[in-house]
Amino acid sequence: MNVEIITIGDELITGHTVDTNAAFIGKNLTAIGLNVRYRSSVGDSVEAMEEAFHLALKRAQLIIATGGLGPTDDDLTKRAIVKVFKRNLVFHEDILEDLKRRYRDRGIEMPAINQNQALLPQGARFFPNRIGSAVGIGIEEKGKIFIGLPGVPIEMRQILIDEVIPYLKALKLAGSTQVIVIRTTGIVESKLAEIIAPGLKLETGVRLAYLPSYSGVDLRIIASAENDTGARERAQNLARYLEKVCGPHVYGRDNDRLETVVGDLLRDNDKTLCVAESCTGGQLGQLVTSVSGSSAYFVGGLVAYANEIKIELLGVPSEILQQHGAVSEECAIAMARGARGSFGTDFALSITGTAGPEGGTDDKPVGTTYIGLASPHANYARRFRFGKDREMNRSRATYAALEMLRREILDIK
Repeated sequence: MNVEIITIGDELITGHTVDTNAAFIGKNLTAIGLNVRYRSSVGDSVEAMEEAFHLALKRAQLIIATGGLGPTDDDLTKRAIVKVFKRNLVFHEDILEDLKRRYRDRGIEMPAINQNQALLPQGARFFPNRIGSAVGIGIEEKGKIFIGLPGVPIEMRQILIDEVIPYLKALKLAGSTQVIVIRTTGIVESKLAEIIAPGLKLETGVRLAYLPSYSGVDLRIIASAENDTGARERAQNLARYLEKVCGPHVYGRDNDRLETVVGDLLRDNDKTLCVAESCTGGQLGQLVTSVSGSSAYFVGGLVAYANEIKIELLGVPSEILQQHGAVSEECAIAMARGARGSFGTDFALSITGTAGPEGGTDDKPVGTTYIGLASPHANYARRFRFGKDREMNRSRATYAALEMLRREILDIK
């Protein structure tokens, strides 16, 4: 069954709001075996919505639209729905009474305008909204299914997960689907493809996608079959192959995060960590401490932006800064050693670089970054060349640092 997702709102097509709804819907529909074939966005215009709905009904069997179901004048989706499906709006007393009760429970008088939200297209089913006031709308007609959901992300997600997904599953619109994500880092997408391609054999109903990000490249497997056992077996066969050929670049599956994996390694080995940062401005420490329970292994960190701080608090010799500069292998090693000595940890990570967009030189262009690691057994640094975007460089440096530590703990060369 082909699916089209339509997100509605002037704020989406003008770029004032990032469209997160389509991604959430697509991910969850794919997980139950549905084929999301099209995705579109349209502004707050009845005519534009009509055109988008008619087109979607021609090329997809399931259409899910979000946005424009509120009570105000710019909420026009229901008007478009009744015009496309040639139905009247019908008042539902039970929906209004439930809405009034929820306002009373909050100690608020319900605005009269909210009565409009008890109007639904004739013959439509509704999906309860336990967070907001706009219910979801479902229409089945001529072998097509149209579902309208509110645009507020938290409301849309609740209705989709609690109501729409069970409804679609009950209709048995697809076979079984298994999704596995193999998470890699420290290697670019093209190099991964070179490693994977020679022995890659995709079984019937199996797809593989490469999904690069600042933290690494995810390998997403989608396997479909007539039953759960078949889908799971197909997905696991490919997952095992990918993990074998990608080897040390694989750090986890599905929802694993690099910062969590590294944290578990530190905890399991009873080791501690501190950080010393320059160009990342505390981003590495923030990432490490985003993990619940990180106090078991993370001792602290220092943002040493100025050279004076590197000298006074990390003990970086002034001669290193004079001869090699702050952005250098020597400085990164000295920062890591100094931090480890000050904090008394097993491991220390340091980051120093030229984040940009200004500040680069011929021998150290923007994006040049040195990451240092100090441990009881070794003190070393690696040079990286990221890019020209400041935030990208900072993010990639933090993940590269964690990957260096993961490999050090696991003794991966």
